[in-house]
Amino acid sequence: MANTELIHNENENKYEFHIEGLKPYIEYEKKGDVLHLTHTIVPKELGGRGIAKDLCIGVMEDIKTKGLKMQPACSYIVAFVEKNPKYESLLGE
Repeated sequence: MANTELIHNENENKYEFHIEGLKPYIEYEKKGDVLHLTHTIVPKELGGRGIAKDLCIGVMEDIKTKGLKMQPACSYIVAFVEKNPKYESLLGE
């Protein structure tokens, strides 16, 4: 993962990085102990650097650490979990 600190912005229901004045993020809706991961946004200026993947890894690890579950509701995260089956154990309803 890049030398980027994952910031959990609970007020806005986002996990984000702050890179070069920009904020790539994963947005979620919390329903009980399940985070429905709804959007993955990386500004085009930061494209092609693997930032979305790094965000996903950071978010999955945070969810695991906190004992929560997740439900991918964004096509990028669905594909990420399919390519990284070790995170399937975090799937919730």
